[in-house]
Amino acid sequence: MATVLDIAKHNPNAAPIAVSDAARAAGFIEKTAELTVAAGAAPGGASLVGLTRDQLKDSLAAIGVPERELKMRVAQLWHWIYFRGARDFAEMTNMGKELRAKLAAAYTLARPQVVSEQVSKDGTRKWLIRMASTGPLDKGAEIECVYIPETDRGTLCVSSQVGCTLTCSFCHTGTQRLVRNLTSAEIVAQLIVARDAIGDWPGATPPEGAFVPNDGGRFVSNIVFMGMGEPLYNTDNVVTAIEVMSDGEGLTLSRRRITVSTSGVVPQMERLGAEANTMLAISLHAVRDELRDELVPINRKYDIAQLLDACRAYPGLSNARRITFEYVMLKGVNDSDADARKLVQLLKGIPAKINLIPFNPWPGSKYECSDWERIERFSEIVYRAGYASPVRTPRGRDILAACGQLKSETEKLRARARMMAEQGIGAEGVYAVGNGE
Repeated sequence: MATVLDIAKHNPNAAPIAVSDAARAAGFIEKTAELTVAAGAAPGGASLVGLTRDQLKDSLAAIGVPERELKMRVAQLWHWIYFRGARDFAEMTNMGKELRAKLAAAYTLARPQVVSEQVSKDGTRKWLIRMASTGPLDKGAEIECVYIPETDRGTLCVSSQVGCTLTCSFCHTGTQRLVRNLTSAEIVAQLIVARDAIGDWPGATPPEGAFVPNDGGRFVSNIVFMGMGEPLYNTDNVVTAIEVMSDGEGLTLSRRRITVSTSGVVPQMERLGAEANTMLAISLHAVRDELRDELVPINRKYDIAQLLDACRAYPGLSNARRITFEYVMLKGVNDSDADARKLVQLLKGIPAKINLIPFNPWPGSKYECSDWERIERFSEIVYRAGYASPVRTPRGRDILAACGQLKSETEKLRARARMMAEQGIGAEGVYAVGNGE
């Protein structure tokens, strides 16, 4: 096993970060998936949860529903699964008993298994979710997703891969192997699981003591693709999942409240904007290629100039639909006044918002967070240049629920990690970025 080149100010207590053999063979840029699942397929095959309209149509045809009825039956299933959150075909009272019996014999409405749920003292919830098995040797892929409630919105951070393709040196998720892409059904199922858990269906109620929005809307109002994985290395399934999530007769999420974050997979960015029509976030984190090559190694394939050209060409870009640039604050690495001024210069002409993320070390990380005075100074320079530059509000520190900290194999915290969490040194929380319209 190799270790990532150390270019940062050290956390003196940090352990070396292991990089997989696949990552090493790829030059620390990308990893190769250990398993592949056909795009759009649902491992296990039996559950209808997460399927598209076309997939539901095929499922109905497979049990003998006549062609002339398929459109109507798809609409009925869609309403029960995605609007009402049905968990049993017996609930579907506008379907005949015979059809319900056929559906129950052939399919289920099973969700992925919730292995564990952690609830932060600030209301943030993190679920470890096990997907259905892909075969006899697979116990089921495990991923994590996070729910971040505010008084006027509820944001769900979803994963797009089991593990991650990339090897960003400051990211906990990037230190693990890439198992496989999630299917569109598995991505959608994370939203279903969250709505089950917080009572976000008509007639349901949240768990006792849960913190949920009180503005009268759905408890999950925003989606951010900022969990495990690089979404644009799974574009087919991400785009399909967004179609299901944003359907006005089901889950009814506005595409302006869905944000996809990428580390800079330039060839897929135009397609995302054209087909998914979502908000875009860029994990930038550096203003010089030589530094970004180390922090975000995909920069060696698509450098900053190429990335920003793709941002300027992003379909639908306007002052009303700004791109969010994410910038993690690393002490002595990327947080100087010169870095702030260069950032402003690079983004000239791009309708943008800049999210400054105070770095909180995870067990084994080698970086330290910038001092608060330095973050404030950096923010002031950016703000005076005309860009919104909010600093992320810490959320979910005590359950390690932050960006870059999700792992598919949740481990018991070591004594030092527990101490960090208890002292509030854990992780900054994820929250919705720039899409609260």
